[in-house]
Amino acid sequence: MHSIENQIVDSSFSAIINAPIEQVDIPKWCFTLPEKEYQLCSPAHIAAGFTTAPDGTRMSINVETIGGSLMVQHYAETLGEKDHLILDSDSDVFTPNGRLTIHVTWELSVKEIDAQRCEFTNRVRSYATDEMMAFLDRQGIPFEVFRAQRQPMSIAHNQGETPHFAASIERAALRNASSTKAA
Repeated sequence: MHSIENQIVDSSFSAIINAPIEQVDIPKWCFTLPEKEYQLCSPAHIAAGFTTAPDGTRMSINVETIGGSLMVQHYAETLGEKDHLILDSDSDVFTPNGRLTIHVTWELSVKEIDAQRCEFTNRVRSYATDEMMAFLDRQGIPFEVFRAQRQPMSIAHNQGETPHFAASIERAALRNASSTKAA
């Protein structure tokens, strides 16, 4: 499956959400995120939507460019709790030398700091698929070289989007709170 040997990146960044943890619902945010809001979280974000897998599993579809390669991510929910969401995707990556897949695990979580704040963590882990390893072999590119080139771009992307995701989740949490009070 996915091991340290074929891991490309394991990147994690955190930011503060100024809302009580009880008002945060990460899966609700993720699976209702308007495309424009997704685009505002990073200049690399192109499009977003949500759908379901054939078995009914919720999915988030994200299109973005990382390191000059267009990626289409088909994130399926593997854990969905209000304070913890894990999504897995065999993402399509379009490179100048052709299309390949990369496995990405996207993990979003919050933990309470105090009654009015929580800490959001955005963790992204990516792994080379067998298809990708064969693709690199055909290109004569050692995996270590690919990983060394890809890591800084992926880490910078995650670092840039994390505070914007936190702000977006905060806005959603505060909207949830005001609609709950109005009801």
